[in-house]
Amino acid sequence: MLTSVEAIIEKNGEVRLREPIHLMTRCRAILTILDEKPGITTETALLSEAALSEDWNRPEEEEAWSHLQKVR
Repeated sequence: MLTSVEAIIEKNGEVRLREPIHLMTRCRAILTILDEKPGITTETALLSEAALSEDWNRPEEEEAWSHLQKVR
């Protein structure tokens, strides 16, 4: 099973997990370094949500995407 855990890597290479994890045994991991500052993506998404929701909730948008809705 693959599990993703957010972490911060300090300049000296120290890896700090953003949340605790509990493992039953020692395991291997792959570390991917993202080319962005921590927290920027989340904050940007939250700040833009209100502005985007105005567009998303227009009747024209509902009609344009209605073919993707499950039939109830």
